[in-house]
Amino acid sequence: MAPKNKNAAAAAAAAAARTASPAPAVASSSSFSSPSSATAATTATTSTPAQQVSAVTSVPSVSSSLSNKPSSSSSSSSSSSSKAAANQSWDKVIQNLTKHYLDTTPQRTKLIDAFQVFLVTVGALQFLYCILAGNYPFNAFLSGFSATVGQFVLTASLRIQTTESNKKEFPAVSPERAFADYVVCSLILHFFCVNFIN
Repeated sequence: MAPKNKNAAAAAAAAAARTASPAPAVASSSSFSSPSSATAATTATTSTPAQQVSAVTSVPSVSSSLSNKPSSSSSSSSSSSSKAAANQSWDKVIQNLTKHYLDTTPQRTKLIDAFQVFLVTVGALQFLYCILAGNYPFNAFLSGFSATVGQFVLTASLRIQTTESNKKEFPAVSPERAFADYVVCSLILHFFCVNFIN
């Protein structure tokens, strides 16, 4: 009976050893799995500084984009201010010219200038009519347009001769003689224009 009991005890011990051996394997597997989790944790801890570095590097880009917006707005404001200054300078130039013209030009010269503006307007209207409505009586258009151009030239010569600053260039021509020459030349010009119309 004693050997049988010893054999039974040995078999029970072997069975217990067999059942107890998977536990270390599990433990070993858990021990093997723990380094992987540790490496995962280390990679997680190592990845966070990279993310921090990327976050830090992304902050200057945002700040640079924010800094670019005021520069563009400042450049646009400077361009608009320069345009406004240029417009004001042109306005001042025109105001100075008109003021100088009104203050220093005699009344007779102003009348001549007004007649020249009238002749330019009439010639432009005739040319516009010829473009839009046609030039069927072409000789009528030529006579009317040449009359306005010739009268403008004669009026410009009258203005040059009667201006007080040009007296040194025309010492022998008085304003009365210049006006008489202007009237005679105007009559000859219109005579030829009327004959050209037929």
